Amino acid sequence: MYYYSVLVRSSRYHGKEALTYASEKRLGRGRIVRVELQKQAVLGVVAGPSAKPRFKTKPVAEAPDLPPLPAHLLKLAEWLPTYYPAPLGVVAQQLLPASFPSKLPAGTSSDTPKPDISAQPPLTKEQRAALKAMSGHGTYLLHGVTGSGKTRLYIELAAKAVGGGKSAIILTPEISLTSQLAARFREVFGDRVSVMHSKQTPAERRNTWLDILRSGGPSVVIGPRSALFSPVKDPGLIVLDEAHEAAYKQEQAPQYQAGRVAAYLAGAARASLVLGSATPSVSDYYLAEQKGRPVIRLAELAREHSHAATRVSLVDRKDHSLFSRSPYLSLELVKAVDAALAKGEQSLLYLNRRGTARLVLCENCGWQAACPHCDVPLTYHGDRHELRCHSCNYHAKAPASCPDCGHPDIMFKTAGTKAIADEVKRLWPQARIGRFDTDNPRAERFEQQYEAVAKGGVDVLVGTQMLAKGLDLPRLSTLGVLLADTSLYMPDFSAEERTFQLISQVLGRIGRGHVAGHAVIQTYHPDHPVIQAAVKGDYKGFYGAELASRKQFVFPPFCYLLKLTVRRASIDAARTAAEGLKSDIENSGAHVRIEGPAPSFYERLQNKYQWQLVIKSRQRPELLKIIEDLPSGWSYDIDPLDLL
Repeated sequence: MYYYSVLVRSSRYHGKEALTYASEKRLGRGRIVRVELQKQAVLGVVAGPSAKPRFKTKPVAEAPDLPPLPAHLLKLAEWLPTYYPAPLGVVAQQLLPASFPSKLPAGTSSDTPKPDISAQPPLTKEQRAALKAMSGHGTYLLHGVTGSGKTRLYIELAAKAVGGGKSAIILTPEISLTSQLAARFREVFGDRVSVMHSKQTPAERRNTWLDILRSGGPSVVIGPRSALFSPVKDPGLIVLDEAHEAAYKQEQAPQYQAGRVAAYLAGAARASLVLGSATPSVSDYYLAEQKGRPVIRLAELAREHSHAATRVSLVDRKDHSLFSRSPYLSLELVKAVDAALAKGEQSLLYLNRRGTARLVLCENCGWQAACPHCDVPLTYHGDRHELRCHSCNYHAKAPASCPDCGHPDIMFKTAGTKAIADEVKRLWPQARIGRFDTDNPRAERFEQQYEAVAKGGVDVLVGTQMLAKGLDLPRLSTLGVLLADTSLYMPDFSAEERTFQLISQVLGRIGRGHVAGHAVIQTYHPDHPVIQAAVKGDYKGFYGAELASRKQFVFPPFCYLLKLTVRRASIDAARTAAEGLKSDIENSGAHVRIEGPAPSFYERLQNKYQWQLVIKSRQRPELLKIIEDLPSGWSYDIDPLDLL
């Protein structure tokens, strides 16, 4: 009888050590097995041999006929909980599908010729210099303006990796971008390209995972942050496209930041890591400078063009005379869309708010529709005539009259994307309109509609930030940012950085060398330094000012952050618990700085009151020790991107 330590894939296992199982057969490290846990069959992976235990041991129920998980994934599984504390059962969930059918599907077989980049656009002089600078394994920060051809470099780097017998992992922050990216890579790598993301059915995702595991040669995997854990053999390249994006931070345990996990994985596999962005995060840029890592700059458009540079107009939302045809679209924006439609070109209207109206009010008594569980305003969705809480998903029918005073005059204020789509229909009834946000049903999601949109099947796109990044639409000439201030005055240290990045990224959807671009930026604060820097493309000016502010108030990259949150049935109970934990931490002698306690941004959520502490330290192990000693009933987020 042989004994093995097994990482079991189950959120019900909260232990920090692998479990021991017995097997009559020899099993190698990385072998996938089925075992019993709490009377349920679960998948697991063999971490290594174990000594015979003193207690009775359950047998390995089955070892499917599959190749073992790659060694670099097992190293990653060992490291991950030491850096982002989480139970081993949750860590194993990152490595394995939820289940396998009783009979494994047959593997797909196809010819996989060598990568063919002959049909790709020739490299520019600037791209060739960048490629030369990224030779050898290591971490590279690729700071390229939108339209400078970062994807073209990713393809070249992936071709070099695959040609050397190694795999490539290409991460994108939005699932909606996978179709565009996969199409570009399949032009070169054909069937080597696999796409994995959470919007696929469990069967689709599992079968793709199995194909990658059983692949006999190098793979190219494209997907969001979870694609880091795909079972590719011998990764030689890892790319984080739009590396600044918040979507690379996982909100559930293990609460990892994909950039940090990718850095460990690249080191373990001796692979190259490329962090690509037109607007690198302040922390990434600062750390690259401090550690002497290469910062590779692409400052020119990759596509030659003869038209003038993008024209950007700032419109002051406070001047109501500029909005005489529409309460949402200025006269200048209406004129720009008119011109685009006349030329058969596309327009994009960007607003980072879903729904039809964000505020529902009684004109008579001031009643406001709020979630009964969370105390946040309910959003009105006109297509279903319902109110919805985007925090807890509470639904209710929209009232015909005020529930408090019975008055029939209910106002719907502060438009969302659905209201904008309706307004576009009113202004341009002949136009083909596409609204894209997270409220879209599966068949209408952008990743399903990308080809039709790219070929001109939509005249006016209306959407949230999923349309603000990474897209290259040849017919897109006109951009309207309906409210550039949405994130600017959020009470958080990251607000100005997020605003700069979003405006810069959405501006990058036009003026990419296809057709002349015209952007209309509507804002209540046209003179704000952050908006001015974004419009002018002044990354250095913004970076210098933001870094000085972060240093003054001690925020990343000048410290590590830990957010602790407690939820209780009453405000007093939540505040008392927070004050008690603060006192305990202070008395422990930890070398930390504590801010708070204070109510969370969403003080009431799902009928519970939330209070939080923010812990800062220049030594990350101090924060890990606090997490280890955290009382029950508390949740934590280490390395949070914001404190909301």
